[in-house]
Amino acid sequence: MIVDDKGIKDSWKEYMEKLMNEENEWDYKISAKVKERPTDCIRMAEVRAVLKKMKRHKAPRLSGLVVEMIQDIETRRILDLCNGIVKEGSIPEDWK
Repeated sequence: MIVDDKGIKDSWKEYMEKLMNEENEWDYKISAKVKERPTDCIRMAEVRAVLKKMKRHKAPRLSGLVVEMIQDIETRRILDLCNGIVKEGSIPEDWK
């Protein structure tokens, strides 16, 4: 059983590298048509539902912000931020 922080971090790193770099068989039978239209916007109800599901005092940090701070931010601002990301098609550099 791994109990030290470095051991836990190394174990997760190894697991994620295996998961993300594993080659899978591909049968090439699946196809999809590209749709040239605006991306659907995220709705206020979706943001509220996600915020409601977030459990307080469970995760110490989430991308540098505690869950309580995220839930207390005005929902409209979160909605505008998410829709801006969807519209631009990229995540802000400082989040990576």
